[in-house]
Amino acid sequence: MKLSHGHGYLALGLQLVFFILFCIFVRYHPDANARHHPLVNGTKLEDKLDHYKSDDPWAHSRTYPMFQDVHVMIFIGFGFLMMFLKRYGLSAVGMNFLIAALCLQWAILVNGFFHLKEGLIMVDLNALLGADFTAATILISFGVMIGKTTPTQLILLSLMEVPLFAINEVIGRNYFGAIDMGDSMFVHAFGAYFGLAASLMIYRRDASTEKEGSSYQSDLFAMIGTVFLWLYWPSFNAGAAPGDDQHRGIINTYISLIACCVTTFALSSIVDKHKKFDMVHVQNSTLAGGVAIGTAADLMVHPWGAALVGMLASLVSVCGYAYLTPCIAKRLRIHDTCGVHNLHGMPGVLAGIIGAVAAALASEATYGLSLYEIFPARAPIEGSPELQRLREMLPGLEGGSGLTGSGQALYQLLALAVTLAIAIGGGLVTGFVLRLGPLSVLTTEELYEDEKWWIMESEEDEGHKGSVSIPMADNGAR
Repeated sequence: MKLSHGHGYLALGLQLVFFILFCIFVRYHPDANARHHPLVNGTKLEDKLDHYKSDDPWAHSRTYPMFQDVHVMIFIGFGFLMMFLKRYGLSAVGMNFLIAALCLQWAILVNGFFHLKEGLIMVDLNALLGADFTAATILISFGVMIGKTTPTQLILLSLMEVPLFAINEVIGRNYFGAIDMGDSMFVHAFGAYFGLAASLMIYRRDASTEKEGSSYQSDLFAMIGTVFLWLYWPSFNAGAAPGDDQHRGIINTYISLIACCVTTFALSSIVDKHKKFDMVHVQNSTLAGGVAIGTAADLMVHPWGAALVGMLASLVSVCGYAYLTPCIAKRLRIHDTCGVHNLHGMPGVLAGIIGAVAAALASEATYGLSLYEIFPARAPIEGSPELQRLREMLPGLEGGSGLTGSGQALYQLLALAVTLAIAIGGGLVTGFVLRLGPLSVLTTEELYEDEKWWIMESEEDEGHKGSVSIPMADNGAR
């Protein structure tokens, strides 16, 4: 058996490992558990876990709609968006399905190991939502290398990237106190630059072929993904936010997206020599506003600020597709199949910068006492008179680091820099592994081609002797 075709055995082996780990470590969160575990060392484990029960037994009913929106984005949005390749549609949506499902299980385990409670991983809707965010990161990296990798390579990519993603997020949130409600730094920027670095390592001169292009039909399918992502992006950015933060996150994302959409159509026509719209821009750049507003989605950027962010994101993304993508492919030897750098990479970096600016400008005059809930590190240090004063109005407020606005902004930028460093470093190492001889097996003819991995309907009709290709108009590569 060729290693390149061992993905079935690899996937089955991983599923069995995940099953064993779920048996050992994964339990319902107390909010979802009708009855906790029996006696453990003479003490009821349920008594220990009662500490983790929330005060709101119906919190899940409000979280589920937002979670389901994000879930649809993962499987429909990302899957169909990558169906633009005219002869790789089954692999695009099918491998997206497989990798997402695999990553969700791996993410529950890895994320859970960083947040163990009594030595166990507690699963609730927040854990499932976090797993979806993790899966989105890997699917973004997948977009860079789609059509150029085997299923085995994609599975290995997922196994290596998920732990690095979790480590980076813990560093950024727990050690730097960075806020990133829409995960534009921790998901979009990380996934994009991880994939770009891996793509550099597996670079091949024959990566650009006529099959890399789209067709009229494949572009229509890709638009399904675009529209689903565009509609549900407010849930992605605001799903984990509480109270008025969530309300504000929805509004900011909504306004950024609509401003980005109109600007994208305008710029797409302007940069084209024939003044026509380009489906590459419409499918991707219209979404860049959702990425760029993500870090500051729950902050007081004001509606006009959200619109400005959407316009800037469109400008960066459209110009990236028009001018930068060909340059980095030629000069830096980085082949980006989906143009992930322009949709997730640069807008993700822009989001990090916007978040730092918003953090620097945040004050109690603007946010009221919620300033210390949104930016926990800005709360006064434990034992200070100022913290005692605040606790009279905000009972239960935990002590912070006493950061100023500028201090918070510096930590935001530091989290962005570390995210890029870990993503690029991890991507280089992962790409090196993926390019090893037994794994790197695709010929030029097999790139961007479903036939190597899927039973085609035409093959069944002809006794598996070959497929019938229907010529389609080629709209060009990304």
